[in-house]
Amino acid sequence: MSQPSPEVYERDRGMDAHNAVMRDIRSERDETYDAHEPTRVWLDEDNTPDGVKTSLTIILNTGGCRWARAGGCTMCGYVAESVEGGSVSHEALMDQIDVCLEHEAENADEPAELIKIYTSGSFLDEREVPAESRRAVAETFADRERVVVESLPDFVSAEKLSEFTDRGLETDVAVGLETATDRVRHDCVNKYFAFSDFEDACAEAAEAGAGVKAYLLMKPPFLAESEALADMVSSVERCAAVDNCHTVSMNPCNVQRYTMVDELHFRGGYRPPWLWSVAAVLERTADADAIVVSDPVGAGSDRGPHNCGECDDRVQTAIKDFDLRQDPSVFEQVSCECERTWELVLEEETAFNQPLAR
Repeated sequence: MSQPSPEVYERDRGMDAHNAVMRDIRSERDETYDAHEPTRVWLDEDNTPDGVKTSLTIILNTGGCRWARAGGCTMCGYVAESVEGGSVSHEALMDQIDVCLEHEAENADEPAELIKIYTSGSFLDEREVPAESRRAVAETFADRERVVVESLPDFVSAEKLSEFTDRGLETDVAVGLETATDRVRHDCVNKYFAFSDFEDACAEAAEAGAGVKAYLLMKPPFLAESEALADMVSSVERCAAVDNCHTVSMNPCNVQRYTMVDELHFRGGYRPPWLWSVAAVLERTADADAIVVSDPVGAGSDRGPHNCGECDDRVQTAIKDFDLRQDPSVFEQVSCECERTWELVLEEETAFNQPLAR
């Protein structure tokens, strides 16, 4: 693994300028959260290497991502939803799992085949989720087909993942890589690790018989629309070429509270990506050697990825259709006059004059 590690930044070294700004922004938070209730839980369908599966997505409420507590990523406001004090007990975490199972029982005819567990940090970081809780979660869902757990690459180890794979669970690690371009990850996202660390995490997961799902960020701050689009195409292709990375999930940036992106957006200095850009990336990488998906959060809203407002729902539907079928022809069925505006933005917008259109 490359150095420095998260601990270095926690000692007030490294990306101090970004971190100081974001610690100040997040200090404005005044909400409190119940350690016995998950942040969110919902049922859906997901494309996996074994086909489309029913899924139960769980976002556990923990003490928060340790990198976010040091300052963290420019676009991520999830730490603002975490429990005060920096830690959550094993008993409270398992109460959250029980709440999620109750939600599933009340809203699904059958247990979900796929379980996705996120913490908005690192499930495999034992400062965030104790080893006792990790093992209990593995036991709880041992009868399902597949599980996805979220982690930064630093905490990915074959030993931890074996607690899932040894139970016969198909297991994937969701890594918030954001981009395959180190400079963009460091300067625009404020994330400390390198692409080589992601490659190492893929190899470590392979030792346990687990796979990797790369999460990318479409249009971090400080990039023009055309730069963001080009970076995503390149990043999808580079991730798909890494052994053991079987899925790439592209997340269009949305404006979350208590973030640098929120500050920029409020002052007219940031626009979330166009949905046309999301569709363009999916079209251009449809032949990549990986499942490529996108689930735009807040699509159609001012704070989420959007077009003109008239075509947003249709494009969003096409994106969801592509996720399940991996057929780029779905985008041929949607069009709108605002495509010309988007094309002009791609041609004329630069990082120094963005956003060229709202």
